[in-house]
Amino acid sequence: MPLYEHVFISRQDLSNAQAEGLVEHFSTVLADNGGKVVASEYWGVKTMAYKINKNRKGHYAFLRSDAPAAAVQEMERLMRLHDDVMRVLTVRVDGHGEGPSVQMQKRDERERGDRDERGDRGDRGDRGGFGDRGPRPDRGPRPARF
Repeated sequence: MPLYEHVFISRQDLSNAQAEGLVEHFSTVLADNGGKVVASEYWGVKTMAYKINKNRKGHYAFLRSDAPAAAVQEMERLMRLHDDVMRVLTVRVDGHGEGPSVQMQKRDERERGDRDERGDRGDRGDRGGFGDRGPRPDRGPRPARF
């Protein structure tokens, strides 16, 4: 059977338990139609780049499935009809990656604090503004203001 990866965003006013319940609900839809969910991840509430249905944030969930095309179409149809689901993206893949998704790996790094001692941006060197080096060399003194 073909392999798929699904990401869907649900409304921000749902509780975490309700959002994870949606993952279980759509997993059973796939199972009822002859497919199976290989892995599922709940990514949590994230801020979106733009508002969708007057929501600035949403609950993100990720599914890896091994299902026939008819099962995926039925799951997508039900997701689009569900009032709590705002967006759905399904991608057919050649193979599922091992371990957690990139999103979960990023979350683990943030929680462990694997940052440099210099901070997130690293050593900026002499790039940047002129704040600590005085006035800009290409400008003369400022005129007096009245």
